[in-house]
Amino acid sequence: MHYELYYWTGIQGRGEFIRLALEDAGAAYTDMARVHGDAVMQPFMQGKEDGLRPFAPPFLKSGRQVVAQVGAILDYLAPELGLVPDAASRRQQALQLQLTIADLVAEVHDTHHPIAASAYYEDQKREAKARAEAMRAERLPKFLGYFEGVIKDNGERHPLREHSYVDLSLFQLLSGLEYMFPRRMQALWPTVPLLRALKDRVERRPNIAAYLASDRRLAFNTNGIFRNYPELDGDR
Repeated sequence: MHYELYYWTGIQGRGEFIRLALEDAGAAYTDMARVHGDAVMQPFMQGKEDGLRPFAPPFLKSGRQVVAQVGAILDYLAPELGLVPDAASRRQQALQLQLTIADLVAEVHDTHHPIAASAYYEDQKREAKARAEAMRAERLPKFLGYFEGVIKDNGERHPLREHSYVDLSLFQLLSGLEYMFPRRMQALWPTVPLLRALKDRVERRPNIAAYLASDRRLAFNTNGIFRNYPELDGDR
């Protein structure tokens, strides 16, 4: 199967969670907007293509099937790519964890855009500073502590006792947080050693290492979800 991934150009964004799964599995895919420009997504978002109209990217085209939303895409792809256990119960657990990751990703975005996504960061800096303080002090320890506990409960290497797309998504989440909050993450790493070890293992996986070294992996920047504004960081 050759997949078509649709996501905005110039940023990793939510599309990166899908790219990592495709890259890790060595799947054949085309990053459509990078080849044809962002306009290639419009017919789908206007309901002019087959399938349910997506609200926003990322979405994936597989044959005539169009799937949107990160969790739904990964749940659809993972059995084909060998990135989820076979048991239906384990597949459900994987999706549950992925949706929890999505919850934190949404909170990360709202840290630098607490008032409106349509307004510039510079127009809501005061509110963002207050939101970032709560994120660093309360939300990050709560979410990361949860994932650390899940790994501990399942053999101390993987959230699902074996490699899955959840490992890849946690890698992306942790990499983004390390870029966004370098000082805070430096302070938090000792409290989540299993997460730190998982991140390091994923980074060394052959296909992932090759991807990270390639020009297909865009750098984090201040247009994406994970943004490094030094005034929003702190060691507590």
